[in-house]
Amino acid sequence: MGQSSGDAAVDLAVAVLTVSDTRGPEDDSSGDYLARAASEAGHRVVARELVPDDIYRLRAILSAWIADPAVEVVLVTGGTGFAGRDSTPEAVTPLFDKHIVGFGEVFRSLSLAEIGSSTVQSRALAGLANGTLLFCMPGSTGACRTAWEGILREQLDSRHRPCNFVGLLRGA
Repeated sequence: MGQSSGDAAVDLAVAVLTVSDTRGPEDDSSGDYLARAASEAGHRVVARELVPDDIYRLRAILSAWIADPAVEVVLVTGGTGFAGRDSTPEAVTPLFDKHIVGFGEVFRSLSLAEIGSSTVQSRALAGLANGTLLFCMPGSTGACRTAWEGILREQLDSRHRPCNFVGLLRGA
């Protein structure tokens, strides 16, 4: 996890959104993984939803969470490919105040080692909206694991150096 000793980790309020036309709560392995990983890292999962791949329903849920000061981080899984109804990037991008371009770049770099050139079909993205961090990753559990283990676990850990997103959220 973090790289400095003696500091207590800061827990963040995390919401998890699964975007899928085919999964239900009983088989949402990606949402389950993200919620479990966040909890095991010491964060609080304060909201969780599963929504069909519909731009306006996605925006409605995300806008409510962005406006809620009790939500600091939103983890979105699904809808980032090129299939007909994949619309997460189109739904989320207009909500961003700032884009975290490096998230998609690093995700695809990590994913290249796992799935080869198929990674070019990932439209993983992240940004900041009204002081809330949003990270959007593909719907597969493997992709969520890649994003969590390769990027998010450290960047949401207040002890990670030289920098992390907690300082941005908490003004430290």
